[in-house]
Amino acid sequence: MLLAKTLRSTTFKLALISIGVFGALVFALFGYVYWSTTTFVLSRSDSVIEAEQAMLRNIYDTSGRDDVVRAIDQHKAAARLEGGVYLFANESFAPVAGNLEEWPSALRGANKWGEFKSAGLIPKAGTDQSLFRAKWETLPDGFHLLVGRDISDLGRFADGIYAALAFTILLIFALAAVASVSVTRRTVGRIESINAISRSIMESGLGRRIPLRGTQDEWDHLAQNLNSMLERIEGLMAEVKQVTDNVAHDLRTPLTRVRGRLEKASIERGAADHDQSLITETIADLDDVLRMFSSLTRISQVEATSQKIAFRTVNPHEIATAVGDLFDAAAESTGGRVEVIGDKSVRISANRDLLFDALSNLVDNAIKHGRDGGVVIVSVDQKDGGAILSIADDGPGIPPDEFEHVFKRFYRLERSRSTPGNGLGLSLVAAVVRLHGADVALSDNGPGLKVELRFPLLDEAV
Repeated sequence: MLLAKTLRSTTFKLALISIGVFGALVFALFGYVYWSTTTFVLSRSDSVIEAEQAMLRNIYDTSGRDDVVRAIDQHKAAARLEGGVYLFANESFAPVAGNLEEWPSALRGANKWGEFKSAGLIPKAGTDQSLFRAKWETLPDGFHLLVGRDISDLGRFADGIYAALAFTILLIFALAAVASVSVTRRTVGRIESINAISRSIMESGLGRRIPLRGTQDEWDHLAQNLNSMLERIEGLMAEVKQVTDNVAHDLRTPLTRVRGRLEKASIERGAADHDQSLITETIADLDDVLRMFSSLTRISQVEATSQKIAFRTVNPHEIATAVGDLFDAAAESTGGRVEVIGDKSVRISANRDLLFDALSNLVDNAIKHGRDGGVVIVSVDQKDGGAILSIADDGPGIPPDEFEHVFKRFYRLERSRSTPGNGLGLSLVAAVVRLHGADVALSDNGPGLKVELRFPLLDEAV
């Protein structure tokens, strides 16, 4: 997995581009070295050939053929050590003097430079053919003069350059590829580590931090900045939560007292019908406010990590059955019903009370917002290694673009907020789901809404 991400990463692609550019520069450098070296060696060899050819031509012009023959015979002694070749031939290219047995067939025609291979040196130098570079000309009397040098060493030098170039390029690309994969893998590894911690923070809360490696490099600096940002966000969220909890706690007590006084006043004799109605409505409003504060307090309790100590093995089908029995009467009052179906053998690790509260909120919402005479189906099943608890109704449902918003606190689809409710029921469900490491998903039931809670099975949760 990490190797695949490494090969797909932008860092690796940039490294490949850098390797390609560097390889091209190295190739160009070696090409220049080869060209400049061979050019220099050939120019030195050509200078010697031209000097010797000019000397022999000068002897021919001043003294004639015989002196040219004698000069060539004198040069033959040192020719084996210096790699020189000489040939003085008649009009039919038959050798007269020199250390070549015959005139090279490739070097005929107008005066020019050329290269040829030959093993026919006099005296014999072996059977291997050598590469020679020579200059020849036709003299005024029809004879031909050839002067050359052995450039086999230049060929071997060129082959060595080619081999060194190929080996160096392969070595550079191999080392660069290994270094690129190593550096990219390290970079991707650090990024994946930060991504994993970020996902964990999104799933479980702001309490976790990105670990530092103590290298004080740019990754540690990034982790320090992210941790500082998380601490700041956590502090702000804690302050907002504390304000909400304090308001809910501080107002609940005086409101409860006010409700008690109103209830006491309602049962006293002599209260007018109008006052009795006003008191009853006020008590109902206070009950709504108190329920809202109770919901906020309950959500805060659920979000506390200490709630996990109450986890134990539970049967979600039994909990769903208890919820169905509790709300069946409410459904019957509108002509509907609650059905509980599914696998009775499913086991999960959960807080039974919190799971009961979450299912109760979902079933209550399905009854309230479903159609009159509708059916609410609560099912328990095992699928893809998880326990699936679903609550489905056949009411009007909600628009798909609202799916991601309905779990926010105080969020309500009805913008006028004229119907009963405070928008905290699904927030409680979301808090319970997060605490259990579960997932919640909404979908269209066609008609109606379907809510699926996916919990890890007991063997996965342990």
